[in-house]
Parts: sequence; structure tokens; C-alpha cells
Amino acid sequence: MTVPTSPTTGRLRVNGATLHYEVRGHGPLLLLIPGGSGGAASFDGVADALAADHTVVTYDPRGMSGSTLDDPEAEQHVAEHADDALRILDLLSPGRPARVFGSSSGAIAALHLLTAHPERVERLVAHEPPVVEVLPDAAEHRALIARVRTTFHAEGLMPAMAVFAEGLKKEGATAAEPEAEVTLPPQAAARAERTMANLPYFVGRIVPAFMSYAPDTDRLAALSDRLVLACGQDSRGELAYRPAAFLAERLGTGLLHFPGGHTGLTTHPAEFGELLRKALSSR
Repeated sequence: MTVPTSPTTGRLRVNGATLHYEVRGHGPLLLLIPGGSGGAASFDGVADALAADHTVVTYDPRGMSGSTLDDPEAEQHVAEHADDALRILDLLSPGRPARVFGSSSGAIAALHLLTAHPERVERLVAHEPPVVEVLPDAAEHRALIARVRTTFHAEGLMPAMAVFAEGLKKEGATAAEPEAEVTLPPQAAARAERTMANLPYFVGRIVPAFMSYAPDTDRLAALSDRLVLACGQDSRGELAYRPAAFLAERLGTGLLHFPGGHTGLTTHPAEFGELLRKALSSR
């Protein structure tokens, strides 16, 4: 059993923002880039275990949780988020390539980091990056993003989330039954509260910017020897699964399956962390 440790925390000024970051462990530097609206806390279930043989760095993306924007209304861009990751590497691993894991929108930032600064990335595991622009039916997903944005501005957060969730689910899937209320432990409750607080920014700024991003597939092909594309084994048929599967087939890299679905990092932390460790070190 991994004994939880208190990370060393820091603040880093970047262009237009101040980032909150956390460091654990010793060994090769491993940068974990979160997706969704969870921030660094989304890695709480795996960070300590990975810190047994890595210097694990997690952070809140600009505009979320402890990472503040100079201008709260600023538009967001994948390249700028990738540059934030680079600045963290410059601070904590100057001049040396690092291992990188990104999930969801964090995987999109990580893909841009790889293509823009390949000398800084030893190996990247990209878990379900929703780069829908690579798909043959990209126009349908552009329409989904537009509907989410319009609904968010006209009706608010929860209606927009409903539109987004409908667009992400498996074809033919029915709506899930409402879950019974549960009482969370204090740490988990605080994490859930931060996640909810980040949702308006995520839906209003991150989703439109990141899901409109088109990666440089030719550049990725040239760098495919250090790229691992991954999906959740329970995500088949969902929108978040398809871009990574499409890219893996196009690049001829194979597709790694992690336990669980899009949020397998949270639902299956022990198995997820162990498979991630193997994927980062294998050649």
C-alpha cells in the first residue's frame, strides 16, 4: 500500500497567468497534465504510487483551481496551455527531456507540446485526446461544439452540460439513471467542489478551444516512436475514444487500453497507475 505524502507546492508566473504546481518523489521527471475540470487533484489516486520511482509533477491548468488568470475573460488556446507545460519543464527539468502523461483536454495540450518541442519529451502517453478534427465526420462534432457554446450562453451551465454529454455518449446509449446521493470523505468532497467550480470555465472556454484544435498529424507521424495513444477499455463507441483510435491506426502505433472509461484514472487508480508506469518505460 502506498503511503500518501504531502507534495511540495509552488507558484510559477507564465504569460497571462500564475500556475499552481505540486511535486512528489524522486527519479525521472514525469509531468501529469490533467483534463476536464479537475486540475492537479485528479491525479491524487496515482501520484503517490508513481512517485516511488519518478519525480511526479502535477498542476492546475491556467484558469482552474489554484492557477489564476490575469484576465478572467481571456480566450484560451491549446498552444498557450502547451507552453505552460513547457515552462514547468524549464523550471523543474531544465534542458532534459521528461516523461509526460495527458488525459482528455490535457492530452491535447500534451500532443501540441510534443510536436512543438519534441526535444523536451522523452515519451508521451496521450489518453483519449478529443481531437475530433482528425475524424472523417469532424463537421458533425463542430456542430456539437457550437450547440454547447450557444446553449451555455443562452441557458446556462447545466443545459450545456446535458448537450455535451449527449454528444459524447455511445450511439444508441440511453440516459443513465440518476445516482443516489452519497456522502463523500472530506478530501473527496473538497475535490468535487473544486471540480464543479471549474465547470463554467471548462465548458465555456476550454471545450470550444480544445475540441476545435487540429493536431499536426505529419509531425506526429515523425515522432510516433515516442508517442503512446491510449483509450479506456470501456470507452469503445464514445466520441472521446474515436480520435485516439483513428490516429493510432493512421500512425501505425497500436492503441493501449487502460482500465475503465474516460475517467478510468479516478475509477481504477491502482491498475491505471501501474499500466501507466509500464507504458512510460517500455520501448
